Amino acid sequence: MSDLPERVDPRKLRASDADRERVAEVLRTSAAEGRLDLDELDERLRAVYAARTYAELEPILVDLPTPSTAPVSLDGVPPRPGEAAERTWSVAVMSGFHRRGAWVPPRLFSCLAFWGGGTIDLRDARFLYGDLKIRAFAVMGGVDVIVPDDAEVDVTGIGVMGGFDQGATAPGRHGAPRIVVTGFAFWGGVTVRRKERKDRRHKD
Repeated sequence: MSDLPERVDPRKLRASDADRERVAEVLRTSAAEGRLDLDELDERLRAVYAARTYAELEPILVDLPTPSTAPVSLDGVPPRPGEAAERTWSVAVMSGFHRRGAWVPPRLFSCLAFWGGGTIDLRDARFLYGDLKIRAFAVMGGVDVIVPDDAEVDVTGIGVMGGFDQGATAPGRHGAPRIVVTGFAFWGGVTVRRKERKDRRHKD
């Protein structure tokens, strides 16, 4: 066992251009809200673009809240053990399920709506893995998937005597999460809708 490699501290990993841009956007929003003056904004932006690791990015946002007043979490930072599951199921049988707010999607989210319905809202989600596959099965029920408008989306599901809306399929902004929605709808429907992220809607 002594030959096993040591686990690398995620904070020591190299940050990407997309990570730096996400932090810079938080700073610009904070300045617009009066949390930072122009000198502080300029100083922190220089630190952002000089940062090479997640450990160097984290202190820049340590005293700045998100619109939900929670500490900002960096998308793309590898999850700590137990923080995010690789696979998750939700089932609604003559009932409903809802996943919304600041939740952490797994790599694979499977769901079944049988004589029921479910909602998967990803606008406030923290994408630790950067990509998400949703397998949605709607049998005489419905599943509503709401994706951020800047995400890369690929909808490949099939509807038989039902509908599987593929209109949201489109490329996204560089660095935004990639979301694949697949599955099956029988006498039911799966809708995939693009909506603006909640944190951007409240900037003005």
